[in-house]
Amino acid sequence: MTTPRSRFSRDLLAMATLLLILLGLVGLLLRQGSDRLQAVPALLIGVALLLQSAWSWRQRRRALLRALQDQRGEC
Repeated sequence: MTTPRSRFSRDLLAMATLLLILLGLVGLLLRQGSDRLQAVPALLIGVALLLQSAWSWRQRRRALLRALQDQRGEC
């Protein structure tokens, strides 16, 4: 069971990820020339956070499936 603080942290990180991606995309659209490079770090960090979240979700799901299969074998 998750604590309220960890749930709040997870939700805050999810919101920050979306905001970083949006900020990076808006920065790329509104800037021109070499100024566009300033928006790339926000976009890359947002995408990296999103990919890491998806990876960890997949790992947790795989571990849960493995635990269920082990428990089913014991019955």
